[in-house]
Amino acid sequence: MKVATLCYVQSEGKTLMVNVKKEGGMHKGKWNGLGGKIDEGETPEECAVREVFEESGLKITKPKLVGVISFPFNVSKAGESWIVFVFSAEKFEGQLIENSKEGELEWIDNGKLLELNLNGGDKWFLPFVLENKLFTAKIVYREDVFVPEESWIRAL
Repeated sequence: MKVATLCYVQSEGKTLMVNVKKEGGMHKGKWNGLGGKIDEGETPEECAVREVFEESGLKITKPKLVGVISFPFNVSKAGESWIVFVFSAEKFEGQLIENSKEGELEWIDNGKLLELNLNGGDKWFLPFVLENKLFTAKIVYREDVFVPEESWIRAL
């Protein structure tokens, strides 16, 4: 099982998103928050801070845990299970980098986030993130296609 973080940096009614260009995954061509795998000895919060900095150049402070998502083994064609800690962050410093290794970075108006080309499960949990509601979820994909009838989400 892989353990990772996903962070949504927010400022002035907008959220920093990346249009993923990185090859080899179900996120290519989709918009996503920033994040990645937790390194050995790292806490989820430390991972969120590191990943946001590596992918955007922004140093977030006080990321807030807003959810935990289980992606069962069929989350991707690779057949890996994931647990993802979801954070939001409103406090940051630094300048946005021009060329992220992940893809194109853009501040998106919060009212337009659900109109983006997102993975299907993201549309379920993003409203919780935007409302700062703590949630837990199980999001199922088969061959990289979202299966809502096998997925669930609930506020805590």
